[in-house]
Amino acid sequence: MTTTQLGRPVGASGEQTRARIINAAMRCVAEKGYSKATIRSIACMAGMTSASLYNYFPNRSALMEAAIAARADIALPRLHRAAQHSGGTIDRIEAVLDESGKLMHEYPDLAAFEWAIRAEGASLKTTETGEVQFLELRQIIEGIVDDGFRRGELSKDADAQAAVEVLYALLYGLTELAASASPRTYHTTLEASKRLIRGTLFDHEAGPNR
Repeated sequence: MTTTQLGRPVGASGEQTRARIINAAMRCVAEKGYSKATIRSIACMAGMTSASLYNYFPNRSALMEAAIAARADIALPRLHRAAQHSGGTIDRIEAVLDESGKLMHEYPDLAAFEWAIRAEGASLKTTETGEVQFLELRQIIEGIVDDGFRRGELSKDADAQAAVEVLYALLYGLTELAASASPRTYHTTLEASKRLIRGTLFDHEAGPNR
């Protein structure tokens, strides 16, 4: 006779329940902050008991490490694929921005979780995991800019490294905005960022207001 593990919905696999716990941990940290995201509060958000949660994660530290790793597993493969978009440098940068927007829409707790973790990063043993994610994001941007530089798509007097830094700062800032602003504000700003990169945000022929 098969018994259903307490806290696991009928028909759900262990991996599905584990993913549900990780998603609950992200949401709990995003809403309450890292220090206040207790096993009890996370279990409550996951719709299970603390005892059931411990069947999947031995302690809070292990759960948080899994949540931080899952954050990178969710975002980085999709951003890497977006960076391979056909077209020129601007098209590929825009594809990465669009994919970032989709991620923020599909995983509304992702950015707030990221910033809650980073806000207390000095006290976390898992800080390096977060730094790896942002390092990979920088590498994605570097790959796009380097290809564009080789194809002559950057202006002759442009500094490729400076271009990487400004694009990285833009993506980094948009992630922070997603964690603190309304979805409408975030997506409006994302669209303005794309227009800025394409050079269409400002009317260059218009004179100063008088």
